[in-house]
Amino acid sequence: MLTLSICISTFRRADFLGQTLDSIISQLRPGVELVVVDGASPDHTPQLMAKYLSSHPQIRYYREADNSGVDGDYDKAVGYARGKYCWLMTDDDLLRSDAIEKVLSALESNIDLVVVNAEIRNADLSEILENRRLNVAEDLEFRVGQEEEFFSLSAIYLSFIGCVVVKRELWLSRERSKYYGTLFIHMGVIFQNPPIAGVKVISDPLIIIRYGNAMWTGRSFEIWGFKWPQLIWSFTHFSEHARQAISAEEPWRRLPWLLRFRATGAYSITEYRRHLASRLGRSRWTMAFWAAVLPAPLVNTLVVIYFGLIGKSGKSGMYDFLRSRHSTATGRLVARKLGFYKGFISR
Repeated sequence: MLTLSICISTFRRADFLGQTLDSIISQLRPGVELVVVDGASPDHTPQLMAKYLSSHPQIRYYREADNSGVDGDYDKAVGYARGKYCWLMTDDDLLRSDAIEKVLSALESNIDLVVVNAEIRNADLSEILENRRLNVAEDLEFRVGQEEEFFSLSAIYLSFIGCVVVKRELWLSRERSKYYGTLFIHMGVIFQNPPIAGVKVISDPLIIIRYGNAMWTGRSFEIWGFKWPQLIWSFTHFSEHARQAISAEEPWRRLPWLLRFRATGAYSITEYRRHLASRLGRSRWTMAFWAAVLPAPLVNTLVVIYFGLIGKSGKSGMYDFLRSRHSTATGRLVARKLGFYKGFISR
């Protein structure tokens, strides 16, 4: 049996996939393979993969007849894998040059799950937004009895599937089908009962995340307002306090939350009608309605000024606001004065 299968689920990402593969291939060694599951991409992914397959026998490529969604395709990738462990890598991010070596070293202790830290950059990788997405200074280990501590530390970061290296037999032994459609199947596998016996967190950032390039950006209101909270709150074996710290059960009931999404353009009258109109009482209806119809450029400017001054949103949060189609000259001027603007957007 191989030690490690790097499993990529891809769909319509040929413009980025080659750079991802290049960052991995140079690190492949005996005992490590690369599995790519293509969910029926309509672009030139097959032609791109053909070039890599001709010279790299460690790559196995599966082009599916139909797209099963991100959850189904990652599950298929683990099923196709031959390694004892599967690294659920993304199709547009990069590995650092020593990433595979450090992960293999971590796996020597026969752990069940490894969480790999990441650095966040802007979409063209020219500027660092966060040096360490998971704010830990040293490697950590969690055992049975520490599952809530691990959940509290890592759940928000684990929304990024590319940081997950999981024992294949554990993955296949867990409930998975109920998490199809959540967009976070790995969260369901990791945090369902019974608890995972052994977890290691690698503090060094071994992945470079291409931030703001997610396929689901256009659905962000639905995802972070409904799919993500519903998943987090389904883990009833964790305390209410721990779950609340990860996500409010109904975050869309809060005006500041709605305004942040209005500022990026992810919340409008369309989302209001589709998701909120039938859920809210009269007073909430008024709040949610007016948040949806307020001029998005005005909201964007005010949000940039507010978060820029208090410094709470950080570079990645500010990046979302500044690259929105609703960003304004005033907001960009404020961001530039506060040192946020360089490299964020090309305006």
